[in-house]
Amino acid sequence: MTTATTRHSDRRISPVFIGILAVTAVTGGATWTGFAEQPGVAVFLFVTAAWIVSLCLHEYAHARTALHSGDISIGAKGYLTLNPMKYTHALLSIVLPVIFVIMGGIGLPGGAVFIERGRIPGRWRHSLVSAAGPLTNVLFAVVCTAPFWLDALAGVPRDFRFALAFLALLQVTAAILNFLPVPGLDGYGVIEPWLSHNIRRQVEPFAPFGLLFVFAVLWIPSVNTAFFDVIDTILRSLGISNDQTYCGYDLFRFWRESNPYCSVSP
Repeated sequence: MTTATTRHSDRRISPVFIGILAVTAVTGGATWTGFAEQPGVAVFLFVTAAWIVSLCLHEYAHARTALHSGDISIGAKGYLTLNPMKYTHALLSIVLPVIFVIMGGIGLPGGAVFIERGRIPGRWRHSLVSAAGPLTNVLFAVVCTAPFWLDALAGVPRDFRFALAFLALLQVTAAILNFLPVPGLDGYGVIEPWLSHNIRRQVEPFAPFGLLFVFAVLWIPSVNTAFFDVIDTILRSLGISNDQTYCGYDLFRFWRESNPYCSVSP
């Protein structure tokens, strides 16, 4: 019933998103074939474009779940077109997450789609709307790591393997960080419907700063080390070694001098 109230044009995939997919495919092909004169540039463009694709899917999952939960205003806002230019805060949704990746190799999506929560009945539906985004990152991580845990790396070029390992790291970090119960992040959105009105009112002023707070805390050396130890443990269980993610990040930062180890690592 809810989908019937959205126009076909409201659900048509945006040319902008198709263009980002095309960049992902072309640069992924260049990384696979080694066609690019500077492989690091191809890896940078491939990982960045694929990361933006995952950001769009993350927000689309929020919007689509909200639509089916009762917020029929979603379609008119353009959120179902996968166009990142339609998001409420393009800076928080696209620019800052890409900067976070460049600065610290951390996948951290920002707030983007505006959902009219008053249209959605029931606490479980509100929790599901919030959980849908990071669950998309979990699914993306499963896809990225599949060649590793399926032991299907035979014939996969080294640079593409490294790029895929780094992209998997971004998805795992995005899923874990977004599930933190910090105001402004999806994890808090999952538990918020179950909190008392008084607690929600007290916490609400801190929501705009939750994303930056998490990123600032991750700059504390001891916290950063403990966090990435957890990430490395998860990735190792999925068949990805720390060396592979490190070399992927090393290739990604093409403007810096490459580590000789990664150029000879199998």
